[in-house]
Amino acid sequence: MTRQTLRLASYNIRKARGLDQRRNPERILQVINGLDADVVALQEADLRLGARPSALPYRLIEAETDFRVLPLARNDVSLGWHGNAILVSKDLPVRGVARIALPGLEPRGAVRVDIALGKGLSLVATHLGLLRWDRRAQLHAIRVETETQERVVIAGDFNEWSANQGFEPLLERFEVHAPGRSFHARRPIAALDRIALTKGLSLRDAGVEQGALARRASDHLPIWADIDLTEA
Repeated sequence: MTRQTLRLASYNIRKARGLDQRRNPERILQVINGLDADVVALQEADLRLGARPSALPYRLIEAETDFRVLPLARNDVSLGWHGNAILVSKDLPVRGVARIALPGLEPRGAVRVDIALGKGLSLVATHLGLLRWDRRAQLHAIRVETETQERVVIAGDFNEWSANQGFEPLLERFEVHAPGRSFHARRPIAALDRIALTKGLSLRDAGVEQGALARRASDHLPIWADIDLTEA
């Protein structure tokens, strides 16, 4: 049977530190499991100091989820690159992965996975900078790096408080969606976490996970989106 939709989730896990200031990877994985996603883009998945060890131990992901970690890290202890990691369900076919260097005053990056469904789908996971000038340059870099991919999804913490500014580098080719207010988890007032789709792709549904556990596990709430694959 041909797959009709792909459920994508994006989650800034704040290095697994919850609003109780406890670092609790098991709690983060419980939230992730509840999203029923095929692919999960994570931000702040690694600690900042030293070799940047993962905030979510590999053994826990293997034991507690049906996901596999894509090989995006440059060492044996990190989950991703610049804190960006991607989890995919074990039955999802993947063609390849890549890292994308991003400009800006602070170190930032993005990661990409090419999913072998239909005509193919490329997912870019990213955590954009704090300054709008940097964010525009970073979105421009992502657009340039994905020009040869026909169908692209960008997901992550865009760090943009405005509903209609800052996305200019994407607008010619992408449609930007905000599933809802995802920050701050205690009292969501801003839609910082977003998804952008190349024109021609569409969303069947999208939303923000607002359960009690998600409201404690990080300062961001996870977002999710069902991407229509019927035109694949």
